[in-house]
Parts: sequence; C-alpha cells; structure tokens
Amino acid sequence: MSGSGGVVAVVLAGGAARRMGGGDKAVRLLAGRPLLSHVLARIAPQVLAVALNANGDPARFAAFGLKVLPDDAMQAGQGPLAGVLAGLRWAASEHPGALLLSVPTDTPLLPEDLVTRLSAALAASGAAVACASSGGRLHPVVALWPPQAAPVLAAALAAGRGGVQAAAASLGLAVAEFAAAPVDPFMNINDPAALAAAEASLR
Repeated sequence: MSGSGGVVAVVLAGGAARRMGGGDKAVRLLAGRPLLSHVLARIAPQVLAVALNANGDPARFAAFGLKVLPDDAMQAGQGPLAGVLAGLRWAASEHPGALLLSVPTDTPLLPEDLVTRLSAALAASGAAVACASSGGRLHPVVALWPPQAAPVLAAALAAGRGGVQAAAASLGLAVAEFAAAPVDPFMNINDPAALAAAEASLR
C-alpha cells in the first residue's frame, strides 16, 4: 500500500436520503443486509481500519462496531467534504502517515481492487489525490487522500467551498478508470429503482 502508514478508510454516511424517504441510508437493506454491510465487506479487506462519518446519535450504528466520526461543529451539514476532513483528522490521530480512502455508504458494489488501483494511479502520476472514474464519469468522493490534505480541506470549507472535486483538483488529482459494464461498481443507491437494480446485479 502507498504511504508510510498504509491506508485506512472512512465511509461517508452523512446524507439525508431524501429520495429514499429519509432516515439513514446506511441501514437500508439490500439483499437482506444493510448497505453499510455491503460496503464494509468490499472495503475492510483492503485497508488497515475503517471508521464511519455520521452525525447525530452514534449509538444507532453500534452493531457495526465502527468508530463514528461526526463532522466538526463548524462544518456540519456542508456535505461529504466535511466527512472526508473528519476522516483525515481521525487518521492523523490514530494512524499517523496513513492515506485515507473515502467512500460513500450508498455504493455497495465497490471494486475489490479499489485501493490497489487508486494507489497505482497516485504512484504513476505524482498527484496528491486519486479518485475513481467509470464510464467517463468521475467519482470524486471515492478517493485516496494524503494526510496533508486536511488543512486544505478545512480552508475550503471555512471559505464556503465544499465541493469535493474542486478540493481534490486543488491538491493535484489522478484518476483511476474502472469499467462501467456489465455493472457500474460505483452505482449509487439513491432511490428505490437503484436499489432494485443493485439487487438484480447481486443475483
């Protein structure tokens, strides 16, 4: 793995899931298991440790056995970039030198070689951040971040610039391209139709 401290991951679960009727998308069932369980099954074997970024009462995620990282009070509600920053601060505290993999909780089909290929994109490019792409579409929330990104992200959030792609690009962005067929591994479960499509792909 790249980086002196290996790679750790944060699963971003701060969204409101409005198109799914509200509530925690992480615990919506897909093929009888919570979405978060699918993400963990794909990601945990690739990294040293996993934490969950979510606001509110952390006890509702106790069954998953993860450290729950809330957004900083000054950045709560500013979207996934605040969750990435929370993950970077956790990584710096508990896994010094580690790169941080960020993934959303609603992408249950993530590639099993995600870290390897993002790390290779970093090594080949000399960029600071690597994100995934499929079918010619960038997925900036699925990315590998260096420890030194934290102050850059904090400054962007303080200035009201919460875009993940812009923040990554400001650091230098490499891209790892993945095949989108037969099934896009970065399919988002944003609505009941996507949930049904993911069920079909898992069958």
